[in-house]
Amino acid sequence: MQLPRGRPRSFDTEAAVERAMDVFWSRGYHGTALPDLLRATKLSRGSLYAAFGDKHALFLRALDRYIADALARIDVELGPGHGPVDGLRTFLAGYVERTSGARGRRGCLLVATAMELAGHDAEVEARIRGFFKAMETKLAGAFSRAKKAGELATGVEPANAARIFICFVEGLRVTGKTAPTRASSQATADALLDRFIR
Repeated sequence: MQLPRGRPRSFDTEAAVERAMDVFWSRGYHGTALPDLLRATKLSRGSLYAAFGDKHALFLRALDRYIADALARIDVELGPGHGPVDGLRTFLAGYVERTSGARGRRGCLLVATAMELAGHDAEVEARIRGFFKAMETKLAGAFSRAKKAGELATGVEPANAARIFICFVEGLRVTGKTAPTRASSQATADALLDRFIR
């Protein structure tokens, strides 16, 4: 009988990834040092390296977690629980909520990572590109359902509308760093959606 090698892990891997994600989100990739990660995850250097490899590998795990959470949230917002236009309205309202006031100052891990690493890190760039493509597909699907229901304004093409929405919400993520009021961001989101629907 073969005995198991080494000791089993005595920590929650996903909880460690989430804590590391919070550090990267607050400090950025280059601004995060190994001691920051050890303190946040409560792991020793050996345990962290054994579980995740190096800092870059842990960052990719954290980024994957952030992306998965964001896509799951979009699925709920645009999902069958809403009509297509109501889903789009819910989707925009979520971004308004996350980018307004003090909450908006934290910004977006994905946007910050795109600015810091895309163009220099192929693995990160592929993940960011994949996220935006997945978001575009989900939004285009909602716009297509709205078009089929006769709820889109004449001449609106779902794929183009989806790309415009992505530019808008990611722009909200950036302007959110200046803590705009919820009312002003919501008014802008409403004005945008009104251009696309009957």
